[in-house]
This record gives sequence, structure tokens and C-alpha cells, in this order.
Amino acid sequence: MRHVAILMSTLLASSSALVTPPLLHSRITFASSTTTQSHSETPSPSSSSSSTPLVANDDELHDNVVLPLTEMEKTKRLCAERNIPFECIKNARDLASVRDSTVKPGRVYRMGKISDASPSDVTALSELNIKTVVDLRSPTEWKEDDKLNDETVFGDYTTCIWRERNGEVKEGVMEPSRRNRMSSSAMHAHHEDSTRKERHFVSIMDEFKYVKGTLSKLRKRDIARVLLKSPGALFSRRVRGNVKDVFLNEINDGGLPMLNELLMRMGHPGIKYVLELVADVNRHPIAFYCTAGKDRTGMIAAIILAVAGVDDEAIVEDYALSANVYAEINDHKAMVGALSQRNLDPQTFLGAPPQVMRDTLESVKETYGSMDGYLNWIGFDEEKREELRKVLVE
Repeated sequence: MRHVAILMSTLLASSSALVTPPLLHSRITFASSTTTQSHSETPSPSSSSSSTPLVANDDELHDNVVLPLTEMEKTKRLCAERNIPFECIKNARDLASVRDSTVKPGRVYRMGKISDASPSDVTALSELNIKTVVDLRSPTEWKEDDKLNDETVFGDYTTCIWRERNGEVKEGVMEPSRRNRMSSSAMHAHHEDSTRKERHFVSIMDEFKYVKGTLSKLRKRDIARVLLKSPGALFSRRVRGNVKDVFLNEINDGGLPMLNELLMRMGHPGIKYVLELVADVNRHPIAFYCTAGKDRTGMIAAIILAVAGVDDEAIVEDYALSANVYAEINDHKAMVGALSQRNLDPQTFLGAPPQVMRDTLESVKETYGSMDGYLNWIGFDEEKREELRKVLVE
């Protein structure tokens, strides 16, 4: 949080700011994938003769009772149907697997951290013939990844490092502990070798961006109240800690919808670059990933699916399949959207409730008018969106 003191003096001068509960559905029987019934609905006597009876008779009570699936049971079932069965890579799916998806199979994949791949996963990845992989994590996460440059996983890939400051992409070696040492020559947008595989490092969010974005939403008096607790406000470690507490309280209160809103606003340069990569058919098949494949990966997937014309509720359903991924990872150091778990409420941030994505998509409409409006705002215009649509659906 060493940047907070600098931010305080700037934000005091100028401060800017930027539901319906989900209807839970459950399948009536495991044999049917189309028959659904709300938890709030009770079958009428007149309809019982044409539907599967809940109880056939007393003797068969325990054998024939068909209970509605819980949301988690439904999620696990869909995960079993749609997730790629890797051994160690979590939360991996083809965007074509989304309900009523228009995306063609084998073109775009979403995943959790690829460097976790086991030998069998490496074989499976090879069979998918993924030509481009995009790492969306923060420099802190790269630094803490002991297998970041594992040759068994990434040996066939040329490393390409995107710099947000100037939009430049260079080939090199990603060594976060040595300030990301890179070669000096910029990479061409389209390389002559059509068989070349590339690995792109695109850090779309980090803690500093979350701090800056969150503090810009706070009222001046909230910031001032913290700073005025001590005469040495800008230099006091205790006061800097208080500022961090205000930031974390705001994040925890705002929850995942706020995290997504900040991601889309503060991380838009990286989002635009990733969309440009996906829109280049020469880079397909392409996979993008973060730590768990839930938040940053989930938002990129939602945007791509929206451009492809996929229905909002299908996007929500795909997002919700990430609900149990942190439990599967079982690593308390695994970061959530580039933030440390130790600073966040686990009940709020480790899941993927459907309503979070509903709220996020609704927020996009309220703030930008539509997903197209958001994409216009980040510079991914209609011409670029049409290119993306073509490579996804044709």
C-alpha cells in the first residue's frame, strides 16, 4: 500500500465517482435436461397424472422420491458436463459449451492457472492444440508462481509481454523478481510463422488499481477523516493502515459486483488488448486464464459471449460454474481478482453467485447503456466487434 499516501493528496483535491433475486430452478428428474420447476411452485393435483410422481407408493418411498436439485448440485452437474477433465487445471471450459452458445467449438477456452498442469494435463493441452495462451494475473501472482516458466508446460510458446503504459508488446523472459526482463525488439502484431505458439502476459488488474478505483468512489470527507487522525497523516504508518482499512471495508461492502465494476473500469486497456487477440483468427485456438479462472477470466468470458450474441442468463449460468473452484484449489494464498484472500471476506469473494453476474451485466447497461456502449468506451468499436463475431461464430 505504499502508493496510498500519494493517492490521498490527489484525491482530496478531486474525487470522482463513477434486482431482482434470482429465480432458482431445479430439474425434476435426472433423466430430463429440459423439465424445470421453481422451488416456489407446487404441482397441482390436476397436473400430477401427466408428470413424474414424487412418490409412487409407500413401499417405494425411498426409491422413487425425486427431490429438486439444489443450486450447488446443479452447478456440480453442469461442471461435470462442460468442464474439460484436466487433472490439476481447474475451471476449464470451451466457450462453445455455454448453453445456446454461438461460439464454434475448439476456438476459445477459459481456464484456471495453466502452470498447475500435471503431465496428463500437458498431454491434454497438446491435444487441444492451443496456439495462444493469455495470462491475466498480476505481477505479484507471477512472482509467487514457482512454475511460471515451466518448460514442460510452456516450452513451445514464445513469451510476449504487454505493457499498459505504452501498449507495446515485446518478446522476452518473464522474470517478475528482476523487473520483467525483456528483449528490446517489439513484436509484430501478425508473425510470419503461422505455426508459432505465443504466451501473452497481460496484467489487467493489480492492488494499486483497486485502491485507486475504490478511493475515487469515496467521499472526500471519508478520506479526510482518516488522514486527519494524525498530524503526520501522509507519513504515518498507522494512518496508512487506517486508509487501507477504509479501502478494504469499501471493497468488502461492495462485494464481487464492485470488484467487477472496478475491473471493467480500471482494467479496460488490458481487456481491449485481450479482445484484440481473440479477434485474430490466426491466434486460434486461444485460451485465457487467471488464478482460479473466476473473476478476471469470468469477465473476459462474459464480454466475449455478449459480443457473440449469447443470452444474459446463459452468461450468468456459465459464470456460476466457478462457484466451487477455490475449494478445489484449496490454497489460501491463491489471489481473488488480484487481491489477497487474507484481506477479503471469504463468504463474499470465494464463491460465484449467479446474482453477481446479473448485477454486473445490469450495471454495464446502467453505466454504459449496453455492452456495446462499454466496448465503444474502451475503444473496441463496431468494426472490431464484427471481426470478433466472425471469428467466433463463422
